[in-house]
Amino acid sequence: MGCYYHVYEYVTLLSLDRHWLTRDHERYHAALILRFFIGFVEAAFFPGAVFLLSRWYKRDELGLRTAFLFCGTSISYAFSALIASGILASLDGVLGFTAWRWLFFVEGALTLATAVCAIWILPDFPSTPSVWLLPDEQILAKQRMEEEVKLEHKGKPEENFSGLAEALMDWRVWWLGVALNLIVSSLSFANFFPTLSATMGYSATTSLFLCAPPWILGTATSFVVARHSDVTGDRFWHISGPLLVGIAGFIIAISTMNTGMRYLSLFLMAQSSIAYAVALTWVMNTFSQSQSKRAAAIALINTMASVGNATSPYFWPSSWGPSYVNSCLVCTLTSVVSIAMFWVFREHLSRCNEAAEAEEQVLGLPEGFRYLL
Repeated sequence: MGCYYHVYEYVTLLSLDRHWLTRDHERYHAALILRFFIGFVEAAFFPGAVFLLSRWYKRDELGLRTAFLFCGTSISYAFSALIASGILASLDGVLGFTAWRWLFFVEGALTLATAVCAIWILPDFPSTPSVWLLPDEQILAKQRMEEEVKLEHKGKPEENFSGLAEALMDWRVWWLGVALNLIVSSLSFANFFPTLSATMGYSATTSLFLCAPPWILGTATSFVVARHSDVTGDRFWHISGPLLVGIAGFIIAISTMNTGMRYLSLFLMAQSSIAYAVALTWVMNTFSQSQSKRAAAIALINTMASVGNATSPYFWPSSWGPSYVNSCLVCTLTSVVSIAMFWVFREHLSRCNEAAEAEEQVLGLPEGFRYLL
Protein backbone atom coordinates (compact mmCIF):
# COMPACT_ATOMS: atom_id res chain seq x y z
CA MET A 1 0.00 0.00 0.00
CA GLY A 2 2.92 2.32 0.62
CA CYS A 3 4.07 1.68 -2.96
CA TYR A 4 0.58 2.39 -4.29
CA TYR A 5 0.37 5.72 -2.49
CA HIS A 6 3.93 6.60 -3.49
CA VAL A 7 2.97 6.21 -7.16
CA TYR A 8 -0.31 8.05 -6.54
CA GLU A 9 1.41 11.12 -5.14
CA TYR A 10 4.05 11.05 -7.88
CA VAL A 11 1.36 11.09 -10.56
CA THR A 12 -0.50 13.85 -8.70
CA LEU A 13 2.52 16.10 -8.38
CA LEU A 14 3.61 15.39 -11.94
CA SER A 15 0.18 16.39 -13.21
CA LEU A 16 0.56 19.78 -11.53
CA ASP A 17 3.94 20.59 -13.05
CA ARG A 18 3.71 23.60 -15.36
CA HIS A 19 5.48 21.68 -18.13
CA TRP A 20 2.70 19.07 -18.03
CA LEU A 21 -0.12 21.56 -17.65
CA THR A 22 0.55 23.42 -20.85
CA ARG A 23 -2.28 24.90 -22.87
CA ASP A 24 -2.98 21.55 -24.57
CA HIS A 25 -2.94 19.53 -21.36
CA GLU A 26 -5.41 21.82 -19.64
CA ARG A 27 -8.10 20.55 -21.93
CA TYR A 28 -10.80 18.29 -20.63
CA HIS A 29 -9.59 15.00 -22.13
CA ALA A 30 -6.03 15.43 -20.88
CA ALA A 31 -7.28 16.19 -17.39
CA LEU A 32 -9.59 13.18 -17.56
CA ILE A 33 -6.72 10.85 -18.50
CA LEU A 34 -4.56 12.18 -15.68
CA ARG A 35 -7.39 11.73 -13.18
CA PHE A 36 -7.89 8.17 -14.39
CA PHE A 37 -4.30 7.22 -13.61
CA ILE A 38 -4.45 8.97 -10.25
CA GLY A 39 -7.56 6.98 -9.36
CA PHE A 40 -6.04 3.76 -10.70
CA VAL A 41 -3.03 3.85 -8.38
CA GLU A 42 -5.06 5.23 -5.46
CA ALA A 43 -7.86 2.67 -5.57
CA ALA A 44 -6.08 -0.14 -3.75
CA PHE A 45 -5.14 1.88 -0.69
CA PHE A 46 -8.32 2.16 1.37
CA PRO A 47 -9.75 -1.37 0.89
CA GLY A 48 -6.25 -2.76 1.39
CA ALA A 49 -5.79 -0.82 4.61
CA VAL A 50 -9.19 -1.93 5.91
CA PHE A 51 -8.46 -5.57 5.09
CA LEU A 52 -5.06 -5.33 6.76
CA LEU A 53 -6.68 -4.08 9.96
CA SER A 54 -9.14 -6.97 9.88
CA ARG A 55 -6.24 -9.44 9.88
CA TRP A 56 -4.64 -8.01 13.02
CA TYR A 57 -7.51 -6.98 15.29
CA LYS A 58 -10.41 -8.88 16.83
CA ARG A 59 -14.04 -8.02 16.27
CA ASP A 60 -14.30 -6.04 19.50
CA GLU A 61 -11.19 -4.06 18.56
CA LEU A 62 -11.87 -3.22 14.92
CA GLY A 63 -14.24 -0.30 15.38
CA LEU A 64 -11.73 1.95 17.12
CA ARG A 65 -8.90 0.97 14.75
CA THR A 66 -11.03 1.65 11.69
CA ALA A 67 -11.99 4.98 13.24
CA PHE A 68 -8.29 5.85 13.56
CA LEU A 69 -7.86 5.08 9.85
CA PHE A 70 -10.95 6.95 8.73
CA CYS A 71 -10.39 9.91 11.03
CA GLY A 72 -7.32 10.71 8.99
CA THR A 73 -9.84 11.99 6.47
CA SER A 74 -11.68 14.05 9.10
CA ILE A 75 -8.45 15.57 10.37
CA SER A 76 -7.44 16.38 6.82
CA TYR A 77 -10.70 18.28 6.33
CA ALA A 78 -9.81 20.36 9.38
CA PHE A 79 -6.13 21.04 8.85
CA SER A 80 -6.10 21.12 5.06
CA ALA A 81 -8.38 24.14 5.34
CA LEU A 82 -5.90 25.83 7.67
CA ILE A 83 -2.97 24.93 5.40
CA ALA A 84 -4.91 26.10 2.38
CA SER A 85 -5.69 29.46 3.96
CA GLY A 86 -1.99 30.07 4.65
CA ILE A 87 -0.83 28.93 1.21
CA LEU A 88 -3.47 30.88 -0.67
CA ALA A 89 -2.58 34.01 1.26
CA SER A 90 1.22 33.84 0.98
CA LEU A 91 2.48 31.66 -1.90
CA ASP A 92 0.56 32.93 -4.90
CA GLY A 93 3.07 33.65 -7.68
CA VAL A 94 6.11 32.27 -5.86
CA LEU A 95 8.53 30.66 -8.36
CA GLY A 96 5.96 31.34 -11.04
CA PHE A 97 3.32 28.97 -9.65
CA THR A 98 -0.21 29.97 -8.72
CA ALA A 99 -1.44 29.41 -5.17
CA TRP A 100 -3.63 26.41 -6.03
CA ARG A 101 -0.61 24.59 -7.51
CA TRP A 102 1.39 25.30 -4.36
CA LEU A 103 -1.47 23.84 -2.36
CA PHE A 104 -1.14 20.53 -4.20
CA PHE A 105 2.66 20.62 -4.08
CA VAL A 106 2.76 21.02 -0.29
CA GLU A 107 -0.01 18.56 0.59
CA GLY A 108 1.17 16.05 -2.03
CA ALA A 109 4.76 16.20 -0.77
CA LEU A 110 3.61 15.46 2.79
CA THR A 111 1.69 12.41 1.62
CA LEU A 112 4.60 11.29 -0.55
CA ALA A 113 6.95 11.36 2.44
CA THR A 114 4.43 9.33 4.46
CA ALA A 115 4.12 6.78 1.66
CA VAL A 116 7.89 6.27 1.51
CA CYS A 117 7.96 5.56 5.26
CA ALA A 118 4.97 3.22 4.97
CA ILE A 119 6.86 0.94 2.57
CA TRP A 120 9.22 0.00 5.41
CA ILE A 121 6.98 0.43 8.46
CA LEU A 122 3.64 -1.06 7.38
CA PRO A 123 3.39 -4.64 8.78
CA ASP A 124 2.51 -7.81 6.92
CA PHE A 125 -0.13 -10.31 8.06
CA PRO A 126 0.40 -12.26 11.30
CA SER A 127 0.88 -15.47 9.28
CA THR A 128 3.73 -14.07 7.17
CA PRO A 129 7.37 -13.60 8.27
CA SER A 130 7.88 -10.37 10.18
CA VAL A 131 10.97 -8.33 10.98
CA TRP A 132 9.32 -6.31 13.73
CA LEU A 133 7.74 -9.11 15.79
CA LEU A 134 9.48 -11.71 17.91
CA PRO A 135 8.58 -15.34 17.03
CA ASP A 136 6.47 -15.72 20.19
CA GLU A 137 4.66 -12.47 19.47
CA GLN A 138 3.93 -13.55 15.92
CA ILE A 139 2.52 -16.88 17.12
CA LEU A 140 0.33 -15.03 19.63
CA ALA A 141 -0.94 -12.63 16.96
CA LYS A 142 -1.81 -15.55 14.69
CA GLN A 143 -3.53 -17.55 17.46
CA ARG A 144 -5.57 -14.51 18.50
CA MET A 145 -7.11 -14.25 15.06
CA GLU A 146 -7.62 -18.01 14.64
CA GLU A 147 -9.55 -18.15 17.91
CA GLU A 148 -11.56 -15.08 16.95
CA VAL A 149 -12.50 -16.10 13.45
CA LYS A 150 -13.49 -19.72 14.24
CA LEU A 151 -13.34 -20.79 10.60
CA GLU A 152 -15.94 -23.35 9.64
CA HIS A 153 -13.44 -25.16 7.42
CA LYS A 154 -10.40 -24.94 9.62
CA GLY A 155 -7.27 -26.26 8.00
CA LYS A 156 -8.72 -26.20 4.50
CA PRO A 157 -6.81 -23.80 2.25
CA GLU A 158 -8.89 -21.04 0.77
CA GLU A 159 -8.93 -20.28 -2.93
CA ASN A 160 -8.86 -16.57 -3.72
CA PHE A 161 -11.12 -16.92 -6.73
CA SER A 162 -13.62 -19.00 -4.79
CA GLY A 163 -13.80 -16.18 -2.24
CA LEU A 164 -14.48 -13.72 -5.04
CA ALA A 165 -17.20 -15.96 -6.47
CA GLU A 166 -18.81 -16.33 -3.04
CA ALA A 167 -18.77 -12.56 -2.53
CA LEU A 168 -20.31 -11.91 -5.93
CA MET A 169 -23.12 -14.39 -5.22
CA ASP A 170 -23.88 -13.10 -1.71
CA TRP A 171 -26.76 -10.60 -1.80
CA ARG A 172 -25.49 -9.02 1.41
CA VAL A 173 -22.42 -7.70 -0.41
CA TRP A 174 -24.59 -5.84 -2.90
CA TRP A 175 -26.97 -4.66 -0.20
CA LEU A 176 -24.15 -3.25 1.90
CA GLY A 177 -22.52 -1.73 -1.19
CA VAL A 178 -25.66 0.27 -1.89
CA ALA A 179 -26.06 1.21 1.79
CA LEU A 180 -22.49 2.50 2.03
CA ASN A 181 -22.91 4.30 -1.29
CA LEU A 182 -25.81 6.17 0.28
CA ILE A 183 -23.67 7.07 3.30
CA VAL A 184 -20.95 8.41 1.00
CA SER A 185 -23.60 10.44 -0.82
CA SER A 186 -24.89 11.83 2.47
CA LEU A 187 -21.31 12.79 3.39
CA SER A 188 -20.87 14.69 0.12
CA PHE A 189 -21.20 17.92 2.11
CA ALA A 190 -17.64 17.34 3.36
CA ASN A 191 -16.19 18.09 -0.08
CA PHE A 192 -18.10 21.37 -0.12
CA PHE A 193 -17.49 22.32 3.50
CA PRO A 194 -15.61 25.54 2.64
CA THR A 195 -18.50 26.48 0.35
CA LEU A 196 -21.00 25.94 3.16
CA SER A 197 -18.79 27.89 5.54
CA ALA A 198 -18.60 30.75 3.04
CA THR A 199 -22.41 31.06 3.06
CA MET A 200 -22.08 32.65 6.52
CA GLY A 201 -20.72 35.77 4.85
CA TYR A 202 -17.11 35.86 6.01
CA SER A 203 -13.98 36.32 3.90
CA ALA A 204 -12.41 33.35 2.12
CA THR A 205 -9.57 33.04 4.64
CA THR A 206 -11.91 33.30 7.65
CA SER A 207 -14.27 30.75 6.10
CA LEU A 208 -11.40 28.28 5.75
CA PHE A 209 -10.43 28.80 9.39
CA LEU A 210 -14.03 28.18 10.46
CA CYS A 211 -13.95 24.78 8.76
CA ALA A 212 -11.51 23.37 11.31
CA PRO A 213 -13.46 23.31 14.64
CA PRO A 214 -16.39 21.15 13.39
CA TRP A 215 -14.01 18.49 12.07
CA ILE A 216 -11.81 18.56 15.16
CA LEU A 217 -14.86 17.92 17.33
CA GLY A 218 -16.11 15.30 14.87
CA THR A 219 -12.79 13.48 15.04
CA ALA A 220 -12.80 13.42 18.84
CA THR A 221 -16.39 12.19 18.92
CA SER A 222 -15.59 9.49 16.38
CA PHE A 223 -13.15 7.78 18.72
CA VAL A 224 -15.74 7.72 21.51
CA VAL A 225 -18.49 6.35 19.25
CA ALA A 226 -16.23 3.69 17.70
CA ARG A 227 -14.89 2.51 21.05
CA HIS A 228 -18.39 2.36 22.54
CA SER A 229 -19.49 0.31 19.53
CA ASP A 230 -16.67 -2.17 20.19
CA VAL A 231 -17.43 -2.43 23.91
CA THR A 232 -21.18 -2.94 23.47
CA GLY A 233 -20.92 -5.09 20.34
CA ASP A 234 -23.55 -2.91 18.67
CA ARG A 235 -23.09 -1.64 15.13
CA PHE A 236 -26.52 -0.54 13.90
CA TRP A 237 -27.22 2.18 16.44
CA HIS A 238 -23.66 3.47 16.20
CA ILE A 239 -24.25 3.95 12.47
CA SER A 240 -27.77 5.32 12.75
CA GLY A 241 -27.02 7.67 15.66
CA PRO A 242 -24.37 9.77 13.87
CA LEU A 243 -26.47 9.82 10.70
CA LEU A 244 -29.46 11.12 12.69
CA VAL A 245 -27.27 13.86 14.18
CA GLY A 246 -26.20 14.74 10.65
CA ILE A 247 -29.84 14.86 9.55
CA ALA A 248 -30.50 17.36 12.35
CA GLY A 249 -27.71 19.49 10.91
CA PHE A 250 -29.19 19.32 7.42
CA ILE A 251 -32.61 20.33 8.73
CA ILE A 252 -31.14 23.36 10.51
CA ALA A 253 -29.26 24.36 7.35
CA ILE A 254 -32.48 24.05 5.36
CA SER A 255 -34.47 26.09 7.87
CA THR A 256 -32.36 29.20 8.38
CA MET A 257 -29.55 31.41 7.07
CA ASN A 258 -28.81 32.73 10.57
CA THR A 259 -25.03 32.74 11.01
CA GLY A 260 -24.94 31.08 14.44
CA MET A 261 -27.45 28.37 13.58
CA ARG A 262 -25.76 27.73 10.25
CA TYR A 263 -22.42 27.21 11.97
CA LEU A 264 -24.10 24.88 14.47
CA SER A 265 -25.41 22.86 11.53
CA LEU A 266 -21.83 22.38 10.30
CA PHE A 267 -20.85 20.92 13.68
CA LEU A 268 -23.77 18.49 13.54
CA MET A 269 -23.07 17.46 9.94
CA ALA A 270 -19.45 16.66 10.79
CA GLN A 271 -20.60 14.22 13.50
CA SER A 272 -22.09 11.92 10.86
CA SER A 273 -18.74 11.01 9.30
CA ILE A 274 -18.04 8.21 11.80
CA ALA A 275 -21.04 6.28 10.44
CA TYR A 276 -19.01 5.17 7.42
CA ALA A 277 -16.16 3.80 9.56
CA VAL A 278 -18.53 1.83 11.79
CA ALA A 279 -20.36 0.52 8.72
CA LEU A 280 -17.06 -0.72 7.25
CA THR A 281 -16.30 -2.40 10.56
CA TRP A 282 -19.67 -4.14 10.38
CA VAL A 283 -18.75 -5.38 6.91
CA MET A 284 -15.53 -6.92 8.25
CA ASN A 285 -17.39 -8.47 11.19
CA THR A 286 -20.03 -9.99 8.93
CA PHE A 287 -17.63 -11.66 6.50
CA SER A 288 -15.02 -12.71 9.06
CA GLN A 289 -15.30 -16.49 8.59
CA SER A 290 -13.54 -16.56 5.22
CA GLN A 291 -10.49 -14.41 4.65
CA SER A 292 -10.64 -14.56 0.84
CA LYS A 293 -14.36 -13.74 0.83
CA ARG A 294 -13.78 -10.91 3.28
CA ALA A 295 -11.10 -9.39 1.05
CA ALA A 296 -13.33 -9.65 -2.02
CA ALA A 297 -16.36 -8.30 -0.14
CA ILE A 298 -14.43 -5.30 1.18
CA ALA A 299 -13.13 -4.50 -2.30
CA LEU A 300 -16.55 -4.84 -3.95
CA ILE A 301 -18.39 -2.86 -1.29
CA ASN A 302 -15.74 -0.14 -1.26
CA THR A 303 -15.97 0.09 -5.05
CA MET A 304 -19.74 0.52 -4.96
CA ALA A 305 -19.48 3.03 -2.13
CA SER A 306 -16.85 5.05 -3.99
CA VAL A 307 -19.28 5.63 -6.85
CA GLY A 308 -20.92 8.08 -4.46
CA ASN A 309 -17.84 10.29 -4.75
CA ALA A 310 -18.41 10.49 -8.51
CA THR A 311 -22.10 11.39 -8.26
CA SER A 312 -21.97 13.68 -5.20
CA PRO A 313 -20.71 16.81 -7.03
CA TYR A 314 -24.01 16.87 -8.89
CA PHE A 315 -25.78 17.30 -5.54
CA TRP A 316 -24.08 20.65 -4.93
CA PRO A 317 -24.39 22.83 -8.06
CA SER A 318 -23.66 26.51 -7.51
CA SER A 319 -27.15 27.31 -8.80
CA TRP A 320 -28.57 25.77 -5.60
CA GLY A 321 -26.60 28.18 -3.42
CA PRO A 322 -26.26 30.02 -1.18
CA SER A 323 -28.79 28.17 0.96
CA TYR A 324 -28.22 24.77 -0.73
CA VAL A 325 -31.63 23.63 0.45
CA ASN A 326 -31.93 21.02 -2.29
CA SER A 327 -28.45 19.68 -1.53
CA CYS A 328 -29.29 19.24 2.14
CA LEU A 329 -32.56 17.55 1.19
CA VAL A 330 -30.64 15.04 -0.95
CA CYS A 331 -28.22 14.33 1.92
CA THR A 332 -31.15 13.90 4.31
CA LEU A 333 -32.88 11.47 1.97
CA THR A 334 -29.77 9.35 1.41
CA SER A 335 -29.17 9.20 5.17
CA VAL A 336 -32.73 8.06 5.87
CA VAL A 337 -32.64 5.37 3.18
CA SER A 338 -29.26 4.07 4.37
CA ILE A 339 -30.57 3.81 7.95
CA ALA A 340 -33.56 1.82 6.67
CA MET A 341 -31.28 -0.52 4.71
CA PHE A 342 -29.04 -1.13 7.72
CA TRP A 343 -32.11 -1.87 9.85
CA VAL A 344 -33.22 -4.54 7.35
CA PHE A 345 -29.68 -5.95 7.39
CA ARG A 346 -29.68 -6.03 11.20
CA GLU A 347 -32.96 -7.95 11.25
CA HIS A 348 -31.53 -10.48 8.80
CA LEU A 349 -28.43 -11.06 10.95
CA SER A 350 -30.59 -11.33 14.06
CA ARG A 351 -32.59 -14.15 12.47
CA CYS A 352 -29.35 -15.87 11.42
CA ASN A 353 -28.12 -15.74 15.02
CA GLU A 354 -31.40 -17.18 16.29
CA ALA A 355 -31.23 -20.02 13.76
CA ALA A 356 -27.63 -20.83 14.74
CA GLU A 357 -28.52 -20.84 18.44
CA ALA A 358 -31.49 -23.15 17.85
CA GLU A 359 -29.33 -25.56 15.83
CA GLU A 360 -26.67 -25.66 18.55
CA GLN A 361 -29.28 -26.43 21.20
CA VAL A 362 -30.76 -29.27 19.17
CA LEU A 363 -27.38 -30.83 18.33
CA GLY A 364 -25.78 -30.09 21.69
CA LEU A 365 -22.97 -28.07 20.14
CA PRO A 366 -20.92 -25.38 21.90
CA GLU A 367 -21.67 -21.77 21.07
CA GLY A 368 -20.19 -20.84 17.72
CA PHE A 369 -19.98 -17.78 15.54
CA ARG A 370 -22.47 -14.97 16.07
CA TYR A 371 -23.00 -11.90 13.93
CA LEU A 372 -22.65 -8.54 15.61
CA LEU A 373 -25.80 -6.45 15.36
